[in-house]
Amino acid sequence: MTTEPAPPAARVLAVIPARGGSKGVPGKNLAAVGGVPLVARAVLACTGSRRVSDVVVSTDDPSIAEVARSAGAQVVLRPVAIAGDTATSEAAVLHAMDAHEAMSGAATDVVLLVQCTSPFITSEEIDGVVAAVTDGGADTAHTVAPFHGFIWRDGGAESGADAAAVTNAAAAKVNAAAGSFGVNHDKTTRPRRQDRPQDLLETGAAYAMRAPGFRAAQHRFFGRTALVRTDAARVLEIDEPADLERARALAPLLDPRAGTPTRDDVDAVVLDFDGTQTDDRVLIDAEGHETVTVHRGDGLGIAALRRAGLPVLILSTETNPVVAARARKLRVPVLHGIDRKDLALKQWCEENGIAPERVLYAGNDVNDLGCFALVGWPVAVAGAHDVVRAAARAVTTAHGGRGAIREIAAWLLGPTLAR
Repeated sequence: MTTEPAPPAARVLAVIPARGGSKGVPGKNLAAVGGVPLVARAVLACTGSRRVSDVVVSTDDPSIAEVARSAGAQVVLRPVAIAGDTATSEAAVLHAMDAHEAMSGAATDVVLLVQCTSPFITSEEIDGVVAAVTDGGADTAHTVAPFHGFIWRDGGAESGADAAAVTNAAAAKVNAAAGSFGVNHDKTTRPRRQDRPQDLLETGAAYAMRAPGFRAAQHRFFGRTALVRTDAARVLEIDEPADLERARALAPLLDPRAGTPTRDDVDAVVLDFDGTQTDDRVLIDAEGHETVTVHRGDGLGIAALRRAGLPVLILSTETNPVVAARARKLRVPVLHGIDRKDLALKQWCEENGIAPERVLYAGNDVNDLGCFALVGWPVAVAGAHDVVRAAARAVTTAHGGRGAIREIAAWLLGPTLAR
């Protein structure tokens, strides 16, 4: 009996529009929330996704482009014609998709629009909208959150501009004359929340579209649209300065990066290999040779750590030429073929005069727990074993082999990894 080959995985392109001109919040896309610029936060959420193949930031601003590249994204420079206040997000996504396909030579199956203005978007939410299209049969999908409020509209205010043009006293007179009315309810009846239909609020964070249909429709809501529910507590769009201040106040509560170490907390970085610097998959050819996939952004992060004077060590239980080859490429020492990683790490710390409580150790599986108990900063990568995540002091948003080490370097050195 022959087995049909598995269908190829969908090629998923995430596009993050981030133009430089913002009148509501000047310099908005470079504004930091939780110590990380908004554009970098969006990039890290996308690179941490299991389903996204490529991440592109569309911008007209050199500073945004620099931060985006440092965070691990490709950059497409946006023409002036689609960089103004009236330009649509769809125009930026279509242009970026065309430019990326021209550069890569590969067609896009699913394209994402991911907004910088939603600072608390997660990789899991991005995976959710992609899965709704690739696995669920939808043509488009976007994030929504449960909404239980009663919406009212001023009967005499024809537009937001009209409402802003009158004083509160004048508006009160208009409303008294014309009468305000309920949009999603009859004002004469106040049903209990559980007796009302469930309303869902579009969050504005992430949209997924089948690429051919998006090209034809030229907008993000065509065909069958799936709604991907998210946590209402994390929904916040930054359109006004007050929104930015609110996001900064909420970051310690909502941000998975809250409580992460800084350069002042750490004297050395020790890294597991399989599942931490790779995605934990191994490809074996007919001769038994093994290959793995690593992330270029991780290499950039490790190089930046070395330049900053932080000792870096790779520690692995595997005796595999690929581990040694990667260490040579990165120009860092490696200890591999180790049965007791915690004992090897303790000896390395003693030999180098480094206090274990000043060491950051990054891992993903149960054989890292001994090292977790030894060091001051045990860090689990996203997707790590549940027991490892529970034992970690911090958890990355990016998965192993998808930029997790780059993210750790950004904690310690700043998101741009300044030289």
